[in-house]
Amino acid sequence: MKLFHLSDLHIGKMLNGYSLRESQKNAFLQILKYAEEEKPDSILICGDIYDKSVPAGEAYTLFDWFLTELSGRCPGTEILIIAGNHDSPERLAYGASFLARHRIHIAALPPADRTEYLKQVTLTDEWGPVHFYLVPFIRPGHVRHLFDTNGYTDAFQKLLARETIRKQERNVVLAHQFFVWNGQNPETCDSETAVLTSGGLDAIDASVLEPFEYAALGHIHGAQKVGQERFCYCGTPYKYSISEEHHQKGITVVELGEKGSEPQIRRLPILCHPDVKRVRGTLEELKLLSDTMEKMPDGSGRADAYVSVVLTDEKEMYDFRERLEEFFAHILEIRVDNERTRKRLEEEPEETGAVTPFQAFASFYEAVRHCPMTEEQETILARMVEEAEEEERV
Repeated sequence: MKLFHLSDLHIGKMLNGYSLRESQKNAFLQILKYAEEEKPDSILICGDIYDKSVPAGEAYTLFDWFLTELSGRCPGTEILIIAGNHDSPERLAYGASFLARHRIHIAALPPADRTEYLKQVTLTDEWGPVHFYLVPFIRPGHVRHLFDTNGYTDAFQKLLARETIRKQERNVVLAHQFFVWNGQNPETCDSETAVLTSGGLDAIDASVLEPFEYAALGHIHGAQKVGQERFCYCGTPYKYSISEEHHQKGITVVELGEKGSEPQIRRLPILCHPDVKRVRGTLEELKLLSDTMEKMPDGSGRADAYVSVVLTDEKEMYDFRERLEEFFAHILEIRVDNERTRKRLEEEPEETGAVTPFQAFASFYEAVRHCPMTEEQETILARMVEEAEEEERV
């Protein structure tokens, strides 16, 4: 059975004020082409469909177009979707019953009561059934009506324990969480806002994934495994920050054989257009560099990439942004690094590093109470910080 594993589409994302709609559509067109060629049995989309819980209308339009094209070009392919932490579960779940009749299965909310269970989809190939368990993004508070919880790992483990997992058959889980292996965090980047703002309390031990032949994971933007080859983050289909400059974006393709065999995993590349790059040099050097880069389609001669610029001219200039805009169409940021600015930094007092809201309050609490917070207090604070950040993103 062949699977396409996607996640973190972040439709509606802005990059320093620039709309990424056309860039995302370009990535989706490449996915559609691969789907026509490879004919996967199922396409797994593992959360953060949208960038905000209340997306703009054009974000809904783009996702509707993408699903319509997938269904039209691959009429026999089942599409499985879960909600991520950026999604509004209620909005994503709208029309789910209708879509299920058209091979599009959406799990946006955890079980509502003790009579409900995780959404499960079963597909069959020559080796028998494959059971897919769709786990939307959860916090411990989301499942307290089902059982008592002691953190993220406990909540996730108990949610799976309610299910009847047929261990003699093949099983796949879709999840959008922050998984760690033996205490080792996956590699993260700047675009994963709020991933590590909870003091690490949102981490889930990946050992909970052991019952599954493959774990299709979302939440982390760089493609990577978590401990074992079969526990995979597929990464985003486009670069969403300058820290992703060197990421190789793509689709993770998984082929499941008979029970007991290792899944065959490979990558299909997605080319990001425009690309996201760091550039460094004097104005003259940057002009020459821009001449070697792909140009805007408007004939202006400007480079088309999203660029973070480090300007190294020693001479003081007051119009450098206007000059740089003659070379580059999409400037994300400009920093000046020369002898003058380095000397100024040496003379200025060293600033303390930025801290997260969680760290700031934890330090304040310890200073006032002369003792650290308890684990229960940390959990409550982490939940409050996450809820406040979600409200800010709306």
